[in-house]
Amino acid sequence: MHTAIFKHMTAGALLLALGAGALAAEHPAIKRPVDVPPPAELTYKIEARQKGITLGGEALLDWRTDAGGYSISNTARASLLGKILETRSEGALDDFGLAPAQFREKRFRKAPTTVTFDRSGKAMNFSESDETYALSGGEQDRSSIQFQLAAVARAAPDKFTAGSEWKFFVAGRRDARQWVFKVVKRETIKTGVGSLQAVHLVKVQPPDSGDQHIDLWLAPSLEWYPVKLRFSDDPGEYVEQTLEKLARK
Repeated sequence: MHTAIFKHMTAGALLLALGAGALAAEHPAIKRPVDVPPPAELTYKIEARQKGITLGGEALLDWRTDAGGYSISNTARASLLGKILETRSEGALDDFGLAPAQFREKRFRKAPTTVTFDRSGKAMNFSESDETYALSGGEQDRSSIQFQLAAVARAAPDKFTAGSEWKFFVAGRRDARQWVFKVVKRETIKTGVGSLQAVHLVKVQPPDSGDQHIDLWLAPSLEWYPVKLRFSDDPGEYVEQTLEKLARK
């Protein structure tokens, strides 16, 4: 019963909870100015509620970058289950921002999966399916997307106003689709490092979509790091991740 609550947590940890669904016909290759956040280690407190049960956990995210590339490693643990997820996204930094080369995910009691971004061959491939997509620039995985959003926001903070929308092409475990994030407003949220002003974004749901609802909060005063994430399927059932500690590198 407890396993079901945590089995979809992933690197962001919650952005990766989205499962595969209908493919988006549109593949946006949008080149925007970017300014990637500096390296840091972020520790998140996790709370989940499902079928009336509340459980906790912790996720440790290691974000690294240099002049030529980046890596994002994440380990999530549940209080009753131990390690439930390990993910790693790594790649280069190009004119579009983060350019993943490979995304690896190991879920609780599941075989590891891999998404490969063959930049020289200009193709995206999946270990879990035969789907293939042409690479035209700007494609992300479900871990890199949160830091790509942060990089875009750092380069153009004045454009992240209420109502603005931001489109990306994001790879899941078996396929890829367009994601659209819409800015809701600025809010004050409580974290383990104090109260923070954060920009609240939501993932826009396509008509008749079965995707989970995704909320993401980026904090301008903390380099636009993701300081809170939340996804939910039904009212009263959710998984929420909030920054507990931050160590700059």
